[in-house]
Amino acid sequence: MPRRQLLWLALLLLPIAQAAASPLAAPEGPPLLKVSGNISHTNKANAAHLDRAMLAALPRHELETSTSVTDGVNRFEGFLMRDLLEKLGAEGETAAAIALNDYLIEIPIADFHDYDVLVADTMDGEALTPRDKGPLWIVYPRDDHRELQDIRYDYRWVWQLYRLEIQ
Repeated sequence: MPRRQLLWLALLLLPIAQAAASPLAAPEGPPLLKVSGNISHTNKANAAHLDRAMLAALPRHELETSTSVTDGVNRFEGFLMRDLLEKLGAEGETAAAIALNDYLIEIPIADFHDYDVLVADTMDGEALTPRDKGPLWIVYPRDDHRELQDIRYDYRWVWQLYRLEIQ
């Protein structure tokens, strides 16, 4: 390829390369979620520390579903896990989800593309707190897909989520 064409190609690709390597803004408040592992966008020690405002800036979604640990159908609000992973430039096969009580489970990243898996911060209009499964809870659209009513998926509903490790 002639030198001039290489220069033009490099100039065209430069913004893409800069965006891929761009750091994430630092959180202004205490981080609610820390994401590490195979992510491109970080803001502290090769990890992404995300506060409430940063998470609230993600597109909001609502989901009505029953759970195996509450009565009836509840209305959850939050952001889609796939939106978060896209924002962080995450690539991998699994996400190890870790709760405040050290509960850990590996969730296939395919789940987040196959289903509208929500990271909820409210339930029935009330903010989730650590005393009631918060501040973040991974919620699957259980009532929309028969296969999600299997106990294998119930284990993936991590409440008091505070950390993800993308592998």
